[in-house]
Amino acid sequence: MVVAGILHFVATDAYVSIMPDYLPLPRELVYLSGIFEVLCGLGLLWHKTREAAGICLILLFLAVLPANINMAVFDIQPAGFHIPAFLLWARLPLQLVFIYWAWRVSRPESIGDETSG
Repeated sequence: MVVAGILHFVATDAYVSIMPDYLPLPRELVYLSGIFEVLCGLGLLWHKTREAAGICLILLFLAVLPANINMAVFDIQPAGFHIPAFLLWARLPLQLVFIYWAWRVSRPESIGDETSG
């Protein structure tokens, strides 16, 4: 997640290009989502913040879904690459896998017994 978040600052234009037209301030939204990816990724590293980070990641995965849908519907290609249409569409249900993963790794049972000190 940290690397994915950093990519929002390294390849900003690629992320801006997939933003739906109806969203205001696309560049700022790309930066904001990058910040949250980095923070949530780091938050997963510590037991005290893991549950909150997981919840935030779930919300983030839902928030970026319109951009992923936009990319698939309009066959938006990153500069220098060609992604087959079926992969753009396959990426959409993959968001559910990411949501499940964030939920699973941030559940108190997956964190372990932190009360024993």
